[in-house]
Amino acid sequence: MMNKYFAICPRGLEELLVEELRAVGADELRSTHGGVHFSGDWLVCYRANLESRLATRILWHIVKGPYAKEEDIYRLAVRQLWPNHFSVSRTMRVVTTAIKCPLKSLDFVTLRVKDAVCDRFREDLGERPNIETRHPDVSIHVFLTENECTLYLDTSGQPLWQRGFRKASVDAPLKENLAAGILKMTGWQPGLPLVDPMCGSGTFLLEAVQVALDRAPGLDRGFAFELLKSFAALDWAHLRQAAEARCKPAEPLDIRGYDIDDKAVRATRRNLQEAGFGGIVTVDRGDLLEIQPLTDRGILVTNPPYGERIGEQEELAAFYPQLGSALKKHWAGWNCFFFTADLRLPKLVGLRPSRKTPLFNGPLECRLFEIRMVAGSNRKA
Repeated sequence: MMNKYFAICPRGLEELLVEELRAVGADELRSTHGGVHFSGDWLVCYRANLESRLATRILWHIVKGPYAKEEDIYRLAVRQLWPNHFSVSRTMRVVTTAIKCPLKSLDFVTLRVKDAVCDRFREDLGERPNIETRHPDVSIHVFLTENECTLYLDTSGQPLWQRGFRKASVDAPLKENLAAGILKMTGWQPGLPLVDPMCGSGTFLLEAVQVALDRAPGLDRGFAFELLKSFAALDWAHLRQAAEARCKPAEPLDIRGYDIDDKAVRATRRNLQEAGFGGIVTVDRGDLLEIQPLTDRGILVTNPPYGERIGEQEELAAFYPQLGSALKKHWAGWNCFFFTADLRLPKLVGLRPSRKTPLFNGPLECRLFEIRMVAGSNRKA
């Protein structure tokens, strides 16, 4: 059976997500701000959840209709055959998001949709599901534009960037799907040396290892679609087995992480160890201004501190020119990528970026700056 879906992703990664979904068999792909509409059977949905490095969650489209007031939304929701989709014993919640919605209260919309689903169950079965807002079995997503309401069922459960790996965290870690998207934008391929000189809790390194080992990012976790009535357990088991079978054996890779902070080095090592990648990535304490690459070409990618407070801003303004000197001195021949919300970086580093890609880290507008350290030519005489 063909279904319609919507895959949510960080803003700026939509076109990369289109390619990724096409590779798992999705049809009728259409990108929009913050996601991609597509169609496919249930296997495509399972595969998208298992294989997507970039999506945040995959929503199954139930119905779309016009509305003028809250009661129109209630009527749209109460007409759907919810008991055909999930069992009354499942816990549920309703999540509402909106763009240019004229209604006063989204909380009230959430309440009315919850009422509609429970009323439908009561009418059909004489009982209703329990509400659980933190870790429900089933999430119904309501999306409102100016005059249209779309209802979805979430097939993912916990957001897809939760790979089930990162146990130790440092301040402001990058979400895994955004890190995976940035990695893709750098053009890095397994076999090419990769360095993250400010590795934090190791997100770039973890994502790179999974790509290098051809390991599906969803192998170590469960999904909400497993709790829906349509769930085809045998098909899913075959998919997972095939994904497991193609994983390459773990062997040392030319992927390195450094951080000046011992706590970050420990966090990264622990995360790699717990993910089963302990012996294959090198992580050491190191200062970006002093680290030297071991090869004459490769990809450097990092998410430096943004400096949210004034004192930090001043520290960064002093640090950037030193960074520029270190890049010129040590990193000739490398392609360097800096992901930051601090748009002063290229000017203060004193190197012209060859590309500036706008991306969003949650609500924060950022840039991915590409600085090609062409051997010889960036050095000032």
